[in-house]
Amino acid sequence: MTPETQAIDRIYCERAEEFAARGEACATRSRMLSHLRLGAFLAGGAAVLWMLEPRFALSIHMTLAVVLALCFVGLMLYQNKINHSCDRYVELAKLNGEGQARRARDWPALPHDGSIKGDVDRSFADDLDLFGQASLFTLLGTVSTLPGRQTLRGWLLDSAPPPIIAERQSAARELSPAIDLRQEVTTRGRTVTGATPASVERFLSWAESEPWLRKRPWVIWSARSLVVITGALIILNVVGEVTYMAWLAALAVNLAFSYTVGKQVHTIFDRAFERESAFQRYAAILRLASETSFSAAPLQNLQHALSAGGVPAYRQLERLHRLLSLAEVRFSMPYVAIQAFTLWDFHVLARLEKWQITAGRHARSWLTSLGEFDALCALAGLSFDNPNWAFPEMGGDETPVVEATGLGHPLLPDNSRVVNDVTVGPPGTFLLVTGSNMSGKSTLLRAIGINVVLAGAGGPVCASAMRLPRVSLETSMRIHDSLQAGLSHFMAELERLKQVVTAARCADGTILLYLLDDIFQGTNTVERQIAARKVINHLVGTGAIGAVTSHDLALADTAELSVARDPVHFTESISETPDGPRIDFDYKLKPGIATSKNALKLLEIVGLDLGLRKTEESEPGESS
Repeated sequence: MTPETQAIDRIYCERAEEFAARGEACATRSRMLSHLRLGAFLAGGAAVLWMLEPRFALSIHMTLAVVLALCFVGLMLYQNKINHSCDRYVELAKLNGEGQARRARDWPALPHDGSIKGDVDRSFADDLDLFGQASLFTLLGTVSTLPGRQTLRGWLLDSAPPPIIAERQSAARELSPAIDLRQEVTTRGRTVTGATPASVERFLSWAESEPWLRKRPWVIWSARSLVVITGALIILNVVGEVTYMAWLAALAVNLAFSYTVGKQVHTIFDRAFERESAFQRYAAILRLASETSFSAAPLQNLQHALSAGGVPAYRQLERLHRLLSLAEVRFSMPYVAIQAFTLWDFHVLARLEKWQITAGRHARSWLTSLGEFDALCALAGLSFDNPNWAFPEMGGDETPVVEATGLGHPLLPDNSRVVNDVTVGPPGTFLLVTGSNMSGKSTLLRAIGINVVLAGAGGPVCASAMRLPRVSLETSMRIHDSLQAGLSHFMAELERLKQVVTAARCADGTILLYLLDDIFQGTNTVERQIAARKVINHLVGTGAIGAVTSHDLALADTAELSVARDPVHFTESISETPDGPRIDFDYKLKPGIATSKNALKLLEIVGLDLGLRKTEESEPGESS
């Protein structure tokens, strides 16, 4: 562990302790306010009872009762504010505790969003552990809003063009040290509950729809005219020109107008209310994004997008909240009277639809910008947590090569991660990785793949340096048979390899990077060699670049593949101990083809040697 990473751990520990202490102080203050509220309530009740005693002045005790009632209300409002601060400090303490767990890769201690899953058309999502409990998405788990989670998921599944990646990198670099801002975004995002894609879409469909009154201008003008007429009749009645029956008749007309022409108004209100509360909570995050000073151009562009008509998005959402509060008059007891005299609903609807026209049509872009800001904060948090990681250099399309120095697997903790220098490419070559069981072949392929995904999303990579072109990624690593679909393991692997081959044929503007882990395990040695050679020959011939692991040391012993292969291997050391043989792996990549094998030793270690200790010969051309 380096001094830089130790400093990060110390920051999280100190912040967790600080916020926990603040939360406890707020909780203590809240308990004290509860006692004061109870005292004010009891004292107010006593003052009311004393009013019944004729020996005391009624005015004094009435004044005292009113003062105590106001004190009770004031204490209640202040306690609510303290409780809100308490909840915020508790969440911040929890968040910094998660930071320590994230640094240690303590996956059970981290929150897991099971609703975020991979794409069935992206086989690499499962192969590379992009989603799930112990996954890249969980490592980036500070993303807290629904738009942010959806945005980050899309970034991980689809690599961005190099100019977009460069913009995200610059934004992540600026946000990385801003731990207070990033954690405030996460904390506020976690307070938004109940927002689902379907419910948010219903709100957006209303915000973007054609206003109801816009096609019926006569409705609002009729409502305004009826209110003026009603008011005029009331004034005329006061001055004695007409009887009260005139304005009562006007009230009846107003109610009839409300329950006939205006019967659609409440339905529109209900649509507007749909998930507006979630949007209102998002307003606090939008305010943070709008009011913070940024120097990176992408962040400044986001701020520009978070406005409508020159008014910041958070203010527009606050205005919407106030308008919908006015619409809630329909749930009050005097509603019928208010509606009869003023046709209240029509006027509120007119203001609401004006908001639709000036701001509502920007709501979807606000959510998009919010999601991008939240996702950028998550990438920045990953950079902050891992100061030794580098932002990759995107380019080299003229000679497509994935080249990394000190490449490691980002899901492994620092104290157990082993790094290697890796080069995949150029076209016309492939990286052939050999080695015995458990030596690190599959982990190397996953390290390459998951870092390519991080690079394509705009984030830092688990390497001291990395350079790569824009690539499309295909893998065949974890193969699952399916009883429901009637697919054996071998057929499932064939379907996966078909995707890889098709992607190589259809690559458009990008280089295919393929990662194949010990393919065609489900058939005999002779057919496996023939099939694997044909697949690799085809991929090499299309100009794709990739890495292939195999136990078959003779896999590339053909005229074509022996020229194209770039052989590397892992090895191990076996020592005899009083408890039996012991195998140690260094997980360091070495040039050339592997010469060691360990399957029989592993059988012996687990007690399954069964007399095989003397038979340490495997099939010709095979490495165990």
